Order: sequence, then C-alpha cells, then structure tokens
Amino acid sequence: MGRGRLQLKRIENKINRQVTFSKRRAGLLKKAHEISVLCDAEVALIIFSTKGKLFEYSTNSCMERILERYERYSYAEHQVLASETESTGSWTLEHAKLKARLEVLQRNHRHFMGEDLDSLSLKDLQNLEQQLDSALKHTRSRKNQLMHESISVLQKKDRALQEQNNQLTKKVKEKEKALAQQAQREQQDHALDSPVILPHNLPSLDINGSYQARHDGHDYGENLTHPRAGTLLPAWMLRHLN
Repeated sequence: MGRGRLQLKRIENKINRQVTFSKRRAGLLKKAHEISVLCDAEVALIIFSTKGKLFEYSTNSCMERILERYERYSYAEHQVLASETESTGSWTLEHAKLKARLEVLQRNHRHFMGEDLDSLSLKDLQNLEQQLDSALKHTRSRKNQLMHESISVLQKKDRALQEQNNQLTKKVKEKEKALAQQAQREQQDHALDSPVILPHNLPSLDINGSYQARHDGHDYGENLTHPRAGTLLPAWMLRHLN
C-alpha cells in the first residue's frame, strides 16, 4: 500500500523539531538560490528560528535594496486599494444622495399634478397652494411679456410694409406721369410731321409777300393771304402764312 498524506502539525519533540528545522532551512535556502539563478529573479528570504536567530538569503547580497523595493510596492498597492475603497465609498454615498433627491423630486411632481395628496397635512397643502399660485403668476407674466413683444414686432413690420407701399405708389405715379408726358410729346411730333392739304392751283408769291392767283391762263390780280384747299403744304410753311 502506498504511503498516505502526512498531516502537517507542530513537532512536539524538541530535538526532532530542531533537526527538521535545520534540514528544511537548508533546502529552502537552496531553492531560493536556484530560482534566483535559473529564472533571473530577485529573491529575498528571511528566517527566524525559535530562539530568534536570523537566517537570510538575497540575490547578489542586496537585501536592503530588495526590501526597499518591496516597501515601495507595498505602499503603492496600499494607496491604490485605499483610493479604490474611498472612491467606492464616495460613489456609494453619492448614489444614495442622488436616489433620495430623485425620490423627493418625483414626489413633488406628483403633488404638483394633484396626485398623492392624501398623505399631506393642512400646512403642506397650504404651502403647495402658495407654490402653485406663485408659479401661475410667473407663467402669466412671462406669457404677457411674450405677447407684448410679439405685438411690437408685428407693428414694426406693419410700419415697414406701409412705408414700402407708399414708396411703390410714388414710383408708379411718377412712371405714369413720365409715360403720359412721353405720349404727349409723341403726339405733338406726329402732328408736326403730318402733311397739310393745300389748293390745287397754288398762287404765286410776289416780292411784297402777296399771292397772285392764276386760273386758266388769266391773272386776276388779287392778293391772297391764305392758300386754297386741295394742295399739300409742309407745316413749316403754314406757320409763315399765319
């Protein structure tokens, strides 16, 4: 049969305990040296016997440097753990505060909506009524202010549109007046350029400015101041005749 697993417990016999300590100590120091050499690790081993005697091993005999490194690491790890613990505690407390505040806000909102009023006392209901009255006054004041501002903006737009309308009306009248004057000038120019009908037998004009009529080869000897109808005469000649 195989050997069973030995139960670890304190050796009662003092001599046997001392012998076992010496053997195990030597083996532990040997293993520390081996792991330091084989794995290129920094190893520090400290052993105190029952009588308080110190046995130690350190890589390259640098026990103080290894212990200093251990202290720095232990301190940093302790700070990180403490910070995490403090941060966790802070977040837990903050979460509890925010949760309580949210519950209060939700309860007040229900009260403002007229719900869950059975749990309120007379004083609480009076305070709620005052808050609602104050909120209603502020709401009406803000609404009136916005209405006045809107009316003022619309009045400004109305005045601007009226001014634009007046300007457009003035421009239309000026345009109509200019078109009427242009049409009148065109009519005058057309009247001046149109031919005028004169008599068929145009009388001759003597040196003294009188006309002598001839008809069928005979001279009548009378002075004419106006031409007879039936003959075309330019307009500029008519001005001289008149």
